[in-house]
Amino acid sequence: MFQTILDMIYPPRCPICGKIIIPKKNKICDPCRAKLQYITEPRCKKCSKPIEQEEKEFCSDCERRDFHFTKGYAVWIYDEAMKRSIAGFKYYNKREYADFYIEELLRIYGDKIRKFSPDAIVPIPLHRSKYRARGYNQADVLACGLGKGLHYPVLSNLLVRNKKTLPQKQLSDRERLRNLQEAFAYNKTVAVRFHKELDRILLVDDIFTTGSTIEACTNVLISNGVKDIRFITLCIGRGY
Repeated sequence: MFQTILDMIYPPRCPICGKIIIPKKNKICDPCRAKLQYITEPRCKKCSKPIEQEEKEFCSDCERRDFHFTKGYAVWIYDEAMKRSIAGFKYYNKREYADFYIEELLRIYGDKIRKFSPDAIVPIPLHRSKYRARGYNQADVLACGLGKGLHYPVLSNLLVRNKKTLPQKQLSDRERLRNLQEAFAYNKTVAVRFHKELDRILLVDDIFTTGSTIEACTNVLISNGVKDIRFITLCIGRGY
């Protein structure tokens, strides 16, 4: 009864166009689903960015940079529709959009994650000032949804963002790396309390562009004994 009343007052809306969804169980309206650009082959074997030439194994970014994560996955191209949707999710408290995002993450990559069998799922952390301003970490919302759906533990505080950095979208590749130096730290207290070796970690974030953030977190995890780090994001840029 309570949920019915809530749905009447706050009907579920499409995470792309914002219109009321009928029926609500769909989580997205049919016209918007048809417009979304899902990642398909050919894609980079390292980061999952789409590439133009089928004979190529890696995107231009992965060819010129020595990333230390094992592999990555993403659902959609980071186009204008998803930019607006994720902006609402991150900055305007549209946390209900996560229901659709998580449903698609599980549908498309659930089996791959189970095959990887991570010891824990870890969200990319926010600096405490941004967390206070937003009231939540969008990557943690996604990570907890994946953990619940796949029955893997989520260590929300294994990584800590101890340095307030400039927005990455404003910087060049070199500036992004410099911006993230020493930005992340490993919370050994959380690791010890976990009572299990952390050999395989699945990192979760909303967007992968140049890979600087994922790489910075990967290096922190490797320096603390994690052997196999993979990531999953909602969106990714093009690899060409």
